[in-house]
Amino acid sequence: MTLNGLLIEPRLLLASKSPRRRRMLREAGVRFEVLDAGVDDGRLDARGKSAAAWVVALAYLKARAGLEAWRANGVAEPAVILGADTVVALEDELIGQPRDAGHARTIIERLEDRRHEVLTGVALLDSGAGKRRLMVDRAAVDVGVIGPERIEAYVASGRWAGKAGAYNLCEQVEAGWPISWQGDPGTVMGLPMRRLAPWLAEFVAAGAAEAPA
Repeated sequence: MTLNGLLIEPRLLLASKSPRRRRMLREAGVRFEVLDAGVDDGRLDARGKSAAAWVVALAYLKARAGLEAWRANGVAEPAVILGADTVVALEDELIGQPRDAGHARTIIERLEDRRHEVLTGVALLDSGAGKRRLMVDRAAVDVGVIGPERIEAYVASGRWAGKAGAYNLCEQVEAGWPISWQGDPGTVMGLPMRRLAPWLAEFVAAGAAEAPA
């Protein structure tokens, strides 16, 4: 991979299909490849789990599935696998991606005119050394009054699909929604880049130092 123009080995594999995560890594100058982990977290049950424990467990599950897929390909080259997951916490309830348009409408109406928390879990796994590092980052988001007309137009647009909490921070700020936040905006969009960028460079560089010449 490269980070801000610096070539670093081994390869970085992103175990996520999220276009937002891909964009954030590219904007940070990180070269990576996408690896389909094949994990459907919509079938998993989060009841009884804390938001932090759940989101970091999902991040690890995706990274681990990505690691197994990489090993199954029979590639000897070392790699670092990055897994991530994001959830919205509204009081004691965890909110992931909307199932359909009606569910998206319900989520946005519930988030309107109140504060919620966004948590992103990250897992890094080293295919060679077997090391792992985990983190959870939090951001608080305040949503003002959106109004029924804007909500209906947004639901009809379909832009809620695949997004935790049914929205993307940058897109809705650009659309004029009354949104403010405390913390890393990257956390709200799927990767806590403020913490992850230096942490990623250190982790991958350490893996390179341990790789056989």
